[in-house]
Amino acid sequence: MGTKKLKVGIIGCGGIFNGAHIYAYQDNKNVEIVAFCDIVLSKAVSTAKKLGFDESICYENYEDVLNIEGLDAVDICTPNYLHSIIAVAALNKGINVFCEKPDAVSVSEAQKMQDAAEKSGKVLMVMRNNRYNNYSKFLKKYINDGKMGEIYTARCAWRRRRGIPGKGGWFTTKAQSGGGPLIDLGVHMIDLCIWLMGNPKPVAVSAATYTKFANSETEADSEHAQFGEAKADGTFDVEDLAMGFIRFDNGCTMQIEFSWASNIEREHNFIELRGTKAGASNDTADKSFKIFTEENGITVDYIPNLPDSNGPHKQNLFHFFDVLLNGKEPDFVPVQGVNMVKILEAAYKSAELGEEVKI
Repeated sequence: MGTKKLKVGIIGCGGIFNGAHIYAYQDNKNVEIVAFCDIVLSKAVSTAKKLGFDESICYENYEDVLNIEGLDAVDICTPNYLHSIIAVAALNKGINVFCEKPDAVSVSEAQKMQDAAEKSGKVLMVMRNNRYNNYSKFLKKYINDGKMGEIYTARCAWRRRRGIPGKGGWFTTKAQSGGGPLIDLGVHMIDLCIWLMGNPKPVAVSAATYTKFANSETEADSEHAQFGEAKADGTFDVEDLAMGFIRFDNGCTMQIEFSWASNIEREHNFIELRGTKAGASNDTADKSFKIFTEENGITVDYIPNLPDSNGPHKQNLFHFFDVLLNGKEPDFVPVQGVNMVKILEAAYKSAELGEEVKI
């Protein structure tokens, strides 16, 4: 017997689908795309043609996609504020959902997604591609094997010198994005640290946000600035820098920093974990992944020789397909998304009030 093919509808045919998700569909014979949807129909058509389809399966309205008979799943790649709206509508129709991050723009919307998934019994997964980097997978096993001991604190950041995505477009319009680099970049590194730490529950956040580059005329120096569509007369009502401190129910803590624009040396992101038996750090600026421990009474640095990660976005989607086709245990469950959005919402509230906010 041949493997059943998953019938998937793509909703949102912009930069993140064409720049990251598309490879999962090019390289998986067990999945069949049955719809491409975008409010700008020409984007759906050009994406369909890129993958060898014609415009007969292209749509402007996501509701038309959800009405396709036999549809197994949707892959949502829209602006942030639509994630929960489309996900809930799909789940309520008995359709499995894969969605780009962030999960939602508010805790109430994230909770609606979790509730709809539980009620429908369908799978809801949100992109957590950094869990699929080779260093992440190595470190997860290293931690699970007990080699780091108790992990009690972490630090993470994603800092850009210049790299505001689609300045003036939906990325910098809070009503559509939910926020700036904290919700855009922060989800990646915060989730990775929490996942490696064993998913402790957040209980309090203290944060500050700044908007200092909304009127900067400096051209972007980051490839990531190409995401979104810039508008010269558009809106910029989100932060360009967020700093913060998170407390968890088990006593663990985390320092965070995320910026689209700062006067620093260069763009990079990093995580740093500190455990009682060992610590670990990874920095994309110099491609360094190191483990810090001790042997025979002296401190020792380990540098694992890992191959380059093979398309972590693709691997994340492959995992989703595996869950649906083969019953694999999901490595992401909706409550993790709700807790993530609780952190983001509390951070913005803390920045507004100037004090720590309990979750």
